[in-house]
Amino acid sequence: MDQIKWGIIGCGNVTEVKSGPAFNKVENSTLVAVMRRDGALAADYATRHGVPRWYDQVDDLINDPEVNAIYIATPPDVHEEYTEKALRAGKPVYVEKPMARNAEECARMVAVSQETQVPLFVAYYRRSLPYFRKIKEIVDSGVLGEIRYVDIKLQWQPYEEEVGEGAKPRWRVDPEISGGGHFHDLASHQFDFLEYVLGPISQAKGFARNQAGLYKADDIVVANFEFASGALGKGSWCYTVDKAQREDSALIVGSKGQVKFSFFEKYDIILQTGELEEKYTIPYPEHVQQPLIDQIVKDLRGEGSSPSTGVSGLRANLILDWITK
Repeated sequence: MDQIKWGIIGCGNVTEVKSGPAFNKVENSTLVAVMRRDGALAADYATRHGVPRWYDQVDDLINDPEVNAIYIATPPDVHEEYTEKALRAGKPVYVEKPMARNAEECARMVAVSQETQVPLFVAYYRRSLPYFRKIKEIVDSGVLGEIRYVDIKLQWQPYEEEVGEGAKPRWRVDPEISGGGHFHDLASHQFDFLEYVLGPISQAKGFARNQAGLYKADDIVVANFEFASGALGKGSWCYTVDKAQREDSALIVGSKGQVKFSFFEKYDIILQTGELEEKYTIPYPEHVQQPLIDQIVKDLRGEGSSPSTGVSGLRANLILDWITK
């Protein structure tokens, strides 16, 4: 492929800043069409972002001869269906995370990609962000020594639409649509990155419960996990605490030092070795998916390889399944 001409299926909030504009800012890449079931919203998106064409039917976008690569930014319940359609149409797919609702759906998506020999990528963009690449650089340098364990803590207050008499929780906490709750949405990023840095997780066990009863999905998860290297990990995720208790922290501890960082909210990386402490502050770019999209475009042009694929994306879902099932 020479010029990558993208079509977006599902031009919702995630595409407004995080991803959509990046397709036109990456070299040899252009956004040429968008689709949303509400045609008026699709037309509005196309007008605001300068996209030549819009559709309100999935098949119309997939069959557009000018579209040669497809970004699927819908909720996970239709990821498998739309991915298979696009791959069988011969068009590479870049699908949002989580890759699907469970590992079984992901495995079938990978199988179609392998059968058709059409590439499949997943939007685990932390693998390409400078902030997280710095963490990987620190670990790979050996300055931490042998990795001993990982500790993750994520606790957030409920979203406004989840509480009160008129509460209307969004699709992310409807397991039939998302596969789980906020844990599936956010921890998928965390486990994908941990495997990228520390290698495969060989086993994981946990407890998932709904304590507050605000929606159908679990709202608290605690887990232990083990890497194939022998390093251990533990984590806790709670989405029904007071705002004053909000915390997003991660720690990788080695035999010679440790590195502390945040997965979602802060830009500081704290490296401690012996009595020395170094601080790195690396803000995210305006369009957080742009570095990964750039690598995907290079991959499709034969100029490099994407760090996030269907095979690696499946792994995150597998770990979530181990913990919550």
